Amino acid sequence: MINSARTTVFDVDGTLCFDGRTIDGRILAAIESCQRAGHDLVFASARPVRDLLPVLGGAFPDATLIGGNGSLVSVDGRVRARAAFEAGALGGLLAAADRFRAGYLADGPWDYAYTGPADHPILGRVDQGRLARRVDLADLPAVVKFLVVDATDMPALAETGRRLGMTVNHHLDEALIDFAPGATNKWEALTSLGIDHYNAFGNDINDLDLLRNARHGVRVGTHPDLDGVAHTTVTPDPAAVAAEIARLAAATPVA
Repeated sequence: MINSARTTVFDVDGTLCFDGRTIDGRILAAIESCQRAGHDLVFASARPVRDLLPVLGGAFPDATLIGGNGSLVSVDGRVRARAAFEAGALGGLLAAADRFRAGYLADGPWDYAYTGPADHPILGRVDQGRLARRVDLADLPAVVKFLVVDATDMPALAETGRRLGMTVNHHLDEALIDFAPGATNKWEALTSLGIDHYNAFGNDINDLDLLRNARHGVRVGTHPDLDGVAHTTVTPDPAAVAAEIARLAAATPVA
């Protein structure tokens, strides 16, 4: 039996979006049914808010958005950076990135810097709506997220970030390392907004705390680091995800 809170939090890539660009209409319809049932909606992503907007395509304009794995939030359409790398930690990470010849995507509150390969698949997810500028890293007013897309020694670079006190998600399946400032993550950002009773859908290591602390957590796919964390698991298929979201909406008691 789902113990339904009135907030539902959705990761995006690999949970709702399976092509890096769009969300299947069946999933959108199921999310709408949750909204009609009285759920407040939150979309929490590794993407910056800038890159969440084109994927949502104008749907759910009143939803709260958490971007950059918790370093950015958008409430009532107002985007703010709630965490950024301190100068010393960022300098240490950049020195290690140079030592390991790393290519990276660095996000500011809105604009971004990129030094990786011109044909890297990550570029298909960056600024799809042509809303921002690609600038030099020094021109970003703050760095809120740092994603390494290639390096000569990815594990050593990940360990450097941990030693610098950063939150590090090493996505072995995609050969990416995601660095966030300090203890920043999606769950920490959610609680900073006063949300501690919620349902959650997620698929990856950066959803671990989000799912662990949910009233009802749904794992999409079979990421082994989420074994035993979620209450239920569904296949990474739009029909299966839509059905689980619809089930949650139907289980919501009438207020």
